[in-house]
Parts: sequence; C-alpha cells; structure tokens
Amino acid sequence: MFDRLPPLQTLRAFEATGRLLSMTLAAEELHVTHGAVSRHIKNLETHLGVALFQRLTRRIVLTEAGAAFLLDVSRTLGDLTKAAERLRAHDSVTRLKINASVSFANKWLAPRLHRFKALHPELDIHLDVTDAHVDLNEGEADVAIRYGSGRYPRVLAERILEETVTPVCSPAYRAKMDGLSSVERIVDCTLLHEDRMLANWEQWFALAGIRGARSDRGPAYSHGSLAIEAAMRGEGIALGRSVIVADDIAAGRLVAPFPQYALQAERGHDLIYRIGSKDDPKVCALRDWLAEEIRVFLRGTD
Repeated sequence: MFDRLPPLQTLRAFEATGRLLSMTLAAEELHVTHGAVSRHIKNLETHLGVALFQRLTRRIVLTEAGAAFLLDVSRTLGDLTKAAERLRAHDSVTRLKINASVSFANKWLAPRLHRFKALHPELDIHLDVTDAHVDLNEGEADVAIRYGSGRYPRVLAERILEETVTPVCSPAYRAKMDGLSSVERIVDCTLLHEDRMLANWEQWFALAGIRGARSDRGPAYSHGSLAIEAAMRGEGIALGRSVIVADDIAAGRLVAPFPQYALQAERGHDLIYRIGSKDDPKVCALRDWLAEEIRVFLRGTD
C-alpha cells in the first residue's frame, strides 16, 4: 500500500507551489532551486497520471484535480507536522541530558544519580561524561556540571561545591612509609600529579612548610580520578580534591595523613544551564536534588 505513495519531497513542493501559486516563491520557502521544484511537480504529476497545474504565460493555476489534491495534501502534511511537534515536545519535557566532567561524574555524581532517578521516575535521564566543551545552546546537553572558574560564555552558572586539596594514599602505602608520622616524610614518597591542576604539590609543600624538596617528580595523569586510582593501588601519594576523594576516604580505600594542611582549590564545581532555563522544571528538579545531596555530603565530611 505505502509503496504507491508519492515521494515526500514532491508533496512538499506541490503544497508550497499550490498555496503560493508560484514555483519561485515555493523554491525560496523550501530553500531549493526553481528547477528542483519544477522537477518535483513533474515527477508528482507523472506518478499520479494527472495534471495538477495549468501553465499559463506568466503564471500557473491549479487544475480542478490539483485543487482537490491540495486540500488533502495540506491536511496530511499539517497532521504529520503536529504529530512530530507532539513527539518533540514530549521528549523535551521528559528527557534530561546531564553533562559532567570525567572525575566528578565517576567519583561523585554517578554513584548518587540513582537517587535522583528514583525521585523523578518521569524523567529520562542521560549522563554524558566528557571534559570537552559542550555547547548547551546547540542542544548538546540540558545542563552541565563543570569544574571551573564560574565564568562561562552565553550561559548561566551557579557554584554548587567548593573544594580543598590534601594528600591521600592507600592505608597500605602509609604503612609502607612508616605511618607518615610527620609531613617531612612526604619527601620520600612517590608523588602522583594531576595535569593542569593549579593547586599542586609545589603550593602544598609551601603550605606545609617543606623547603628544598622537588615537587615535580613522579608520574602525572590527565584526570584527577586516574591519579586517585593510582594512589588506591599503592603507587604513591596524590593531592586529592576533597569532593573526588571523600567517598574513598569514608570507605577506607584512602587515608588523608595530613588533613590539617588543606589547600584551597583554584576552581570549583558549577551547575551550568542555558539563559532562560533557570525556571525549567527539569533544571529546578536537578538543582534542588543537588542542593540536598551536597548538604548531606558536606555534613558527612565535617
């Protein structure tokens, strides 16, 4: 049955031409050439075996068959457009795409996201994990949680979590290093680095009063979570960002031997969304849930 339907592009060309009574105006509306519209009309007439337009010297007019067919085509295309809009509207209401950086998603957000899903079963939640820039204004995500300065072009941002930085290692590594009973013992450790982290070992050494020791030795990793994984395997000691390491410390996978020396991180975690989306129900739901989760999280790390 459906194999006898005319191609959709011929119907669109016919509807525009019949409504405007001009192939030139139809071509402009459809963003195609006059020749393309003319070919679509001829193909449709051949497919149907009937003339739809009468070509006069300076204009075209619908034939009786063309006028009747235009009513049917206009109604059908209108119904298809409305159906597509309903589907798009439903998807935009129920789908929530969250973009988050690799370390934050892996170490903090993903282990907690099931609670948000349980609280809002009506939402179709998608977590997109990347450190690459995403353009919210192009629809690449509905919201993003980024580790940054708080200033981002053409979007709105709210700071949701600040961080501090302090050394962390596995319990076995601390025991191997004779318990790390003093900060001076850290100069004998293998230092693990997170690339591009400004709150680095040099700054921490200065905070702890360690002088004359090399702070740039040891392996470096592109993501903080990788440095933390290496620390948990007992490969050395890393500067752990407080949000990223909290769950591992609570579970006993990591220890913080010198919590009294906590360096303020240069960046924080920001919730980012499009201008005009502040009162979007999906954004509000995520913001409220994050606020409660963070309140509980901070209470547990005090």
